[in-house]
Amino acid sequence: MFTEAETWVAIAFIILMVLFGYFGIHRTVLKALDSRSARIKAELDDARRLKEESAKLLAEYQTRRASAEREAEEIISGARAEAERIAAEAKAKMEDFVARRTRTAESKIALAEAQAVADVRAAAANAAVTAATTILSQSVKGPVADDLLAKGIAEVRAKLN
Repeated sequence: MFTEAETWVAIAFIILMVLFGYFGIHRTVLKALDSRSARIKAELDDARRLKEESAKLLAEYQTRRASAEREAEEIISGARAEAERIAAEAKAKMEDFVARRTRTAESKIALAEAQAVADVRAAAANAAVTAATTILSQSVKGPVADDLLAKGIAEVRAKLN
């Protein structure tokens, strides 16, 4: 029995355990295990707390993102409506501008037309007076001619103007 190696290993183990018990090493090992257990428990609690905080932050950021998306959509729809309103105003102003320009051009054309008619009449009257003067001065001579010529010119001027 004392010749077998397992026996001596068992005896050495028992002696070692008795020495550990005598010097209180089991308490040191138990304290180390307890402190390690406490540290692991604290780390787990810390991890659980961080997980909860990150879940709260994630929910908060998702809420903020959804709010920002809604706000962006509202801004875009407002900008579209504003652009449509501005385009409609610009179109109305352009139509009004074109209408005013058309009326102004038409009145200028009418005024130029009236002026041209008056100029043509005046030119026709002057040509008629000149023609009558030339014809009458060549066909009639003397004081009767001068008197007749003055009356004719006055009549032509009165009728043409």
